[in-house]
Amino acid sequence: MSVAVEYRSNKASAAQVAAHLRRCDTDFVPPLSGRVEINTYASKLVDKSIRFEAWADDTLIGLVAVYCNDREKRIAYITSVSVLKQWRGKGIATHLLHQCLAHAQGVDMRQIRLETTGNNTNANRLYERIGFIAGQENASFLGMELS
Repeated sequence: MSVAVEYRSNKASAAQVAAHLRRCDTDFVPPLSGRVEINTYASKLVDKSIRFEAWADDTLIGLVAVYCNDREKRIAYITSVSVLKQWRGKGIATHLLHQCLAHAQGVDMRQIRLETTGNNTNANRLYERIGFIAGQENASFLGMELS
């Protein structure tokens, strides 16, 4: 793909986030639509999270959403990481996660947590390459953290 990737923060509307998440739905393990109502989740992300976005032309191709609102414990929570299938392998998720980590550090968060599934090997490898360490596993989800 010869289209340039542009990185932005907090520019996507709830409708654009929802459309992106629907395109990535079955790439989540398990599918996102089986866990949340996508339109409601997209609205929550736009209202309450900090979003790091990758765009190609007018299409949202990558998204990392994080909550940095636990000021007492200074823990940030990454709630969503997704890149459209045809854009994977180009370093987009890594770039977005690094932007997220820099932001969390800049607002004085001491730790960043996320949940993934043990059988989502591609995502888990990405998180481990960045420095996340697997922690507690409960039900089908694996907690990972980076201090």
